[in-house]
Amino acid sequence: MVAGASGSAFAARDSKTWKVAIHMDTSIPTLGFHGLHAAFHGLPAVEIVGLFDRNHDKIEQRMARTKARRHYTDYREMLDKESPDIVVLTSRLPNLHLEQIRLAAEKGCHIYCEKPLCADLEEADEVLRLADAHRIKIAVAHPCRNGLGFVTMKKLIAAGKIGTPLTVQGWGKSDHRGGGEDMMTLGTHIFDLMVYFFGAPESVTAEVRSEGQPFAGPHLSKTVEDVGPAAGDEIFATFRFQDMVRGIFESRRGLYDSKTNRFGLSVIGSEGMLSCRFSDADKEPQPLRFHNAPCAPAHASVTEEIPLVEERVIEGAEPIVFGVPGSPTGPIFLEAGRYAAWDLIRSIEEDREPIANIREARVALEMIYGVYASHLAGTRIDLPLEDRRHPLRDFDRPKG
Repeated sequence: MVAGASGSAFAARDSKTWKVAIHMDTSIPTLGFHGLHAAFHGLPAVEIVGLFDRNHDKIEQRMARTKARRHYTDYREMLDKESPDIVVLTSRLPNLHLEQIRLAAEKGCHIYCEKPLCADLEEADEVLRLADAHRIKIAVAHPCRNGLGFVTMKKLIAAGKIGTPLTVQGWGKSDHRGGGEDMMTLGTHIFDLMVYFFGAPESVTAEVRSEGQPFAGPHLSKTVEDVGPAAGDEIFATFRFQDMVRGIFESRRGLYDSKTNRFGLSVIGSEGMLSCRFSDADKEPQPLRFHNAPCAPAHASVTEEIPLVEERVIEGAEPIVFGVPGSPTGPIFLEAGRYAAWDLIRSIEEDREPIANIREARVALEMIYGVYASHLAGTRIDLPLEDRRHPLRDFDRPKG
């Protein structure tokens, strides 16, 4: 359903049954899955027709979890035999997405794709070309856009809760991946939220450091996952948005503490501040908090927890099942993922962009690469980037 609509129930426009196929190849090592394989579970008029997975080990368990009718070890065969309306791409590795998207697009399939969208901007540009050429909709798994806390935050900002927006400040998770990998893997959520609230930025100024020194190469960081070239264990970046809104992003390795989770976003205005964290592990939704001081803690402030009231209803949907092995424990991926899946269906019916769409996912990716481009140039860089090649292309990636 369309996030942000008030007190309305949404039902499918007709009796069409949506055929969904899932690409979830567990033969490729990964840190886990974000629940995309379950996003369409329980939605009305949806059938999971196939699962592509080259790994036969315990395949019966994954067939049961995905609720797929048939198992395939050849992606093209699944697309040919099932002719799905929608394909779900669950891989966390962005370098795999372009070819998976291309094959689905050429079959006329709409797509729900894991983030980050691609490994570089040239690939992201090609994804948009494919979507336009084949007239398909592609939604990206940036769940915060459909998460109740952030949807409510956007409404309150528009309603003037914090006065005139001045600064949006976001942190990566800052765990052992802090710096470049954190920015690519988790910072993409923060950058996408900034775009969701304030549109595409006009420029970026950034600094990337490694072990306290400005990154100058020649060696890049060794990453836990293959997320493409990454550099630095400390990143600080500022962005300029329209209407004089400033954006700040920071990630530092080794700061993560589950009790003081920094991973999230604050929006500071002339009359107060709204803050919401992002966690895929906590069983309860992250609270949305309002601070009535425009410059806390320099001014005495009162903190108010904003009630989160779910007004979106999907008629005929089954309750979400939590605690299923292989899925996140937190509601942000499962609940927001369901709304993203339903919104993708509605966007196809209404011929509009999904709320979590590839055009703005490309902007978030451009912000990431803009950080590196600004640091290497030693100056402010205008966005969008004219050079679509990866700024770290000429440095050495570690082996192994």
